[in-house]
Amino acid sequence: MSRDLKDKTLDELEQIVESLGGKKYLAGYIFHFIHTKDAAEISQITPLSKAFREQLAGQGYFISRLSVLNKLTDKDGTAKYAFDLGDGGRIETVLLLDGKRRTLCVSTQVGCAMGCAFCATGKLEFTRNLTAGEIVDQVNTVQKDAGRISNIVYMGMGEPLANYAAVIKSLGILNHPKGRNIGIRHITVSTCGLVPAIRKLASEDVRPRLAISLNAPTDELRTKLMPINTKYPIADLMAAVRFYQNRTRQRVTFEYVLIKGLNDSAGHAKMLVKLLKGLSCNVNLIEHNPFPTCKYAGSGGNRIRGFAAVLNDAGIETTVRFRMGRDIKAACG
Repeated sequence: MSRDLKDKTLDELEQIVESLGGKKYLAGYIFHFIHTKDAAEISQITPLSKAFREQLAGQGYFISRLSVLNKLTDKDGTAKYAFDLGDGGRIETVLLLDGKRRTLCVSTQVGCAMGCAFCATGKLEFTRNLTAGEIVDQVNTVQKDAGRISNIVYMGMGEPLANYAAVIKSLGILNHPKGRNIGIRHITVSTCGLVPAIRKLASEDVRPRLAISLNAPTDELRTKLMPINTKYPIADLMAAVRFYQNRTRQRVTFEYVLIKGLNDSAGHAKMLVKLLKGLSCNVNLIEHNPFPTCKYAGSGGNRIRGFAAVLNDAGIETTVRFRMGRDIKAACG
């Protein structure tokens, strides 16, 4: 069992405190100091008696901290943080600025096993899942450096729902009123389409906004881009999305990376309209961001705007997201 106090929910901290003979309310101090005062050592949690702090440390408990390897800033304001996990693993976290909105794109795995053809992370070997503490600390570290984070998107390295338990735990920690207190409607979890996990998420106490990385309106094309579609084809995915929406009454976001000459025609847009009929949803169109070993190119601006027009004309709220952070290799898509 992990002894990292940053990796614990308040309930888990209460159990630890009581197991050591302490009063349950002391766990609130631990949780608060770690997640709002950025305590790096147990000794810094001063509401606890010196004897109890020493007792925690003596039992092997500690507070983890990500190490910032570097920070790169694009001229558009986007910032990319590279973190060392201490075991040879490295992850990246991206801060996106839009007026007063500060959105942090967090990673959930080292590498990714999904193998999406257009994704740079998909070319990296999957090494391991992040702990909830490592997910949360991306937020803590960037907020300390750049100011309060208003929105969080689980869209960085890895497939969030393939690291289900840690992602759910991190949501509870970040949303908790005694911690960062980030509203659940300001947190979005993206998935390539793990159908059982989407259905499971609908029954959780903490239910974030859901985003589906779709990228194609047909099984043939989606399987070419996203191998997960072989296991969970579009019909199964859409049924799970409708189940989630019926349970949560939340609008769902569909992400669609536009690739030149492959999935960006008006015909594809019309098929997408038909696929999304009856859903309360919005679509984010993302300009593909090529990388050195990628055989695909991004669609041009006119092609993207034409695709968006078909969706908008059909009454689907559509946002075009041109590449931000491209000079520091932090762009989506």
